Parts: sequence; C-alpha cells; structure tokens
Amino acid sequence: MNQSTSVNGFYNFLTRSLDNLVTNLSLSQNFMSMQFLQDCISLLQTFHSQLTILVQKLQLPVGEKWLDEYMDESSRLWEACHAIKIAVSSMENFYSAGINLSSSLTDHQIFNPQLSRQVVRAISGCQREISALEEENKGLVETRVDTLAWRLDENNNMRGSKFNGFNGFRGVLYAMRKVTSLILLILFSGLVYCWPDICFNNQENSGFEGDIVFGSGFIVSIARLHQRMVEGINRIGGQPGILVYEFQKTKIVINELRVEFEKATKYEEEIINIHGKIESLNNCFGMLKCGAENIIGQIDDFFDEIVEDRKKLLDICTTHSHR
Repeated sequence: MNQSTSVNGFYNFLTRSLDNLVTNLSLSQNFMSMQFLQDCISLLQTFHSQLTILVQKLQLPVGEKWLDEYMDESSRLWEACHAIKIAVSSMENFYSAGINLSSSLTDHQIFNPQLSRQVVRAISGCQREISALEEENKGLVETRVDTLAWRLDENNNMRGSKFNGFNGFRGVLYAMRKVTSLILLILFSGLVYCWPDICFNNQENSGFEGDIVFGSGFIVSIARLHQRMVEGINRIGGQPGILVYEFQKTKIVINELRVEFEKATKYEEEIINIHGKIESLNNCFGMLKCGAENIIGQIDDFFDEIVEDRKKLLDICTTHSHR
C-alpha cells in the first residue's frame, strides 16, 4: 500500500465533496434549504467515515498521540452536532403550533371579523414561538461557539513538517478540521443562529492564502464555499437569526396572513379568497417539520457511527499492542 497515495486520495476526496456542495448551493433556488443542510450533515458523516478508514490504512503506531487527536476531533463533532440537535428539536413547538393553526384555518370557507380576530391571536402565538425559539438558539450559540472552536482562522500557523506527522495523518486531521469547521458554521447558521458579520465576513478568507502551500485544492474549495455563503447571506438581507429557508419562508407567510386578517378586523370585512395562502402556510410547516425530523435522524445515525468508529480504532490498537 502507498501511504502517500492514501493521504492524497483523502485530500482529493475532500476537494471533490466541497466542490459538489458549492455546485448544489449555486444551483439551488432556495438558499440554505433543509435539503442543502441535510447534504452538509451527510458530508460530515462521510468525512468522518473516510478518516477512520484512512487511519486503518496508515497502520499508525500504538500508544501514540494520533489516537488522542482523533478522539478530540470526533468529540468536537459530537458536541457540535449535539448542540445542533438541541436547536432543531426545539423547533417542534413552533411547527406544531403552526400546523394546528393552518389546520383550523382550512376548516373555514369565509372568515368574518370575529373569526379574523381569533386568527390574529393564534398568529400572534406562533410569532411568539418564533421569538422564543430564536432567543433560545441565540443563547445556545453564545454558550457553545467558543468552546467548540470552529472559527476558520484557527491554527493557521501550522505549516510544513507538522503536516507530515504520523505518516501524514496530522495534516489530514488538520484538513478535516478546517473543512468541518466551515460545514459546522453553515449548519449552525442555518439551524441554530447566525450573526452574518461575525460568522461570515470576508476577513475570514485572510488565512487561506498562506495555507495553499499544503493541500491547496481543498483550501481553494473551502474559500469558494465560504464566498458562496457570503453572497447568499447578503442576497437575503444579511439579518441575524435562523437562516434555514423553510423557517424564513414560514415567517414571511405568517406575517402576510396576519396583515390580511388585521385589515379585515380593522374594516369589519369578510375574507373569502385566502385559501391559497393557507395552503402555502400548511406546506411551509409541513416541509419544516419533515426537514427537522430528517436532520435529527441523521444526527442520531452519526452519533452511532462515531461510537462504532471510535470502538473500532480502540480495538485495533488493543489488538496490535498484544502482538
């Protein structure tokens, strides 16, 4: 086995995967959709799986620091995904209230002023859920983001021979950390909370050029994905909050409905032709619910895989140490 080929293959795999993600992001009409974020989680799973396979190919020495470094990285992924799962799970109160609201609206053909006032109160309840959710998620990011350390500019002083440690494994681990840092940042911005000026500012790119001395392909791909994120966030207005498309779309439709019903109550008018918006609201909540449940399922699967991969490497080390 050619260890250099295995290591280079891992770098090439990172590069291709990032380029595919950039393409998907560029082609999608819905910036930060649930589907795109599910693709991001799938990449985290695949990267970790490929890293585990590479470690076995490299036949690294037993009892060395490489295992601690691997365990630290897998723990970082676990903690980050756990925080994401908490945030996504907390969406349930919001979309459950919204689904109940849209179901109750579907039962009516005509909305008189009295009924419109009831709808406005129900919409106000959904909007309070939105505010509570964003405030809760904002606090989650504030308490976790520093300890999990996924800022892109960290460890830029790693150069040269340090990458060659443990048959190139240390360089691979650095590449892995660099790539997953950006993907975690995307996931947190979409599903937890985003401050655009802090999370995605152009100054983050200042550390990329120096890194091109090693593993230039994946660094260029990271920079490209980062730039697409900056462009996308600017395109949607660059406001802080939960950026996932289905959540933002739901907020817009709810607000449009509220304006419609408040107008009816103000002028004591009946509303008849509104079922298109009610159907749109129902679809928005349904997509949000489906996406959230899928992401939670993906994260649970990822947790199982991390446990299995860690056990696998520990067993290999134990077996080798008794030979």
